[in-house]
Amino acid sequence: MIHIYTGEGKGKTTASVGLAIRAKSRGLKVLFVQVMKSFKGGELELLNKAYVDVRLYEEIKSPIFYPNLHKDKSIKQAKIMIEEIINEAEKYDMIIIDEFNRLVMSEILTEEDAIKFIKKFPPHKELILTGRGATDKMIQQASYVTYMKEIKHPYKNGIKARKGIEF
Repeated sequence: MIHIYTGEGKGKTTASVGLAIRAKSRGLKVLFVQVMKSFKGGELELLNKAYVDVRLYEEIKSPIFYPNLHKDKSIKQAKIMIEEIINEAEKYDMIIIDEFNRLVMSEILTEEDAIKFIKKFPPHKELILTGRGATDKMIQQASYVTYMKEIKHPYKNGIKARKGIEF
């Protein structure tokens, strides 16, 4: 089934990490893929220790954090990533792609390419896509959709991101 965690609120990556741990605790083989993040959070180390396969595509950069970077390299790497995941999908019970939805929002992947990937993904496997900006068409393809809505956040009161909570 297809799961989407989207919205402007906190908790999308955290929810997917929790799902990875739950799946692993039940004997499922899990691949956790991360794109568009320039720091390695502690959760990736924990996932490795739990024998979850972790893969970073650090070449796929966010235009928000790298505004002078040409998107061509990220676009090329995103297409390579999709092909690699499709080719390896049968080896896993669950594949999580953290920040996948932002690839579409940032125009690194077209909505059409995202939909093609979702439709091509083996239907007997679990695919979890996180990140802001999931489109209506992507949401229509999903079996589960969770929208994280920010109601209140301490950042708006000048409190900076805290280790172990926000990262």
